[in-house]
Amino acid sequence: MRFVDKVVLVIGGNSGIGLAAAKAFAAEGARVVVTGRDPKTLESAAAAISAAAAAGEPALALSSDIGDVAGMDPVIDEVRSRHGRIDVLFVNAGIGAFAPIPEVTPELWDQVHGVNLRGCFFAAKKALPLMGKGGSIVFTGSIGSQLAVPGNAVYAAAKAGLRAVTRIFAVELVGKGIRVNMVSPGATETPLINRNVGMDAAAVDALRQAMISNTPMHRMGEPEEIARAVLFLASSEASFITGVDLFVDGGVIEL
Repeated sequence: MRFVDKVVLVIGGNSGIGLAAAKAFAAEGARVVVTGRDPKTLESAAAAISAAAAAGEPALALSSDIGDVAGMDPVIDEVRSRHGRIDVLFVNAGIGAFAPIPEVTPELWDQVHGVNLRGCFFAAKKALPLMGKGGSIVFTGSIGSQLAVPGNAVYAAAKAGLRAVTRIFAVELVGKGIRVNMVSPGATETPLINRNVGMDAAAVDALRQAMISNTPMHRMGEPEEIARAVLFLASSEASFITGVDLFVDGGVIEL
């Protein structure tokens, strides 16, 4: 029960890691607000989070596309109206894209960076007025920002940029008592892997098998395993930790 009476905003909380984290926050007493682009998955996510809530408080689910910077304003306004503050911000929204360099277009680059870097930066920036001492921000990164994986230039560049953003947020906000960290998953079984731009089902399956074979633990991670790392960094247990990029990857980077 590390988050009793805490207000937690999960951006991109309608599936995968975001949903797993939102449910875990709710189970530990948080008042949870989640965003997502798909109204249908948002509705089911809100029900699942509310069912997991220790305090029985229903989750607030708001439709929002992180790639639309102005679209975050109604979310922040609603959180301000309902709760008056944000104690924990988990910026998890993202999209995938694999393409070899000759096939990378400006449109693909802008699409991925508009969500994974630009969108995440401005979402966090807009939340800051509701945050204060003791607050915590966690971004979702990727071990892809550290690895030279063929076809991953666009996605990796965006996540590497977000890693830099995380560290600079941490430096600029340390004086305000707000900690900022990143969790970088390895191969994780989430809907995102099936939505990689430009990949058909066979290519996605080949990618999954390649990731498993390159993971020392020889399996995919589960969203709940990544969520546990998110909750640790967001909690007071990590009170002397800021600016880190925590790899949760089955040993890929470490071994």
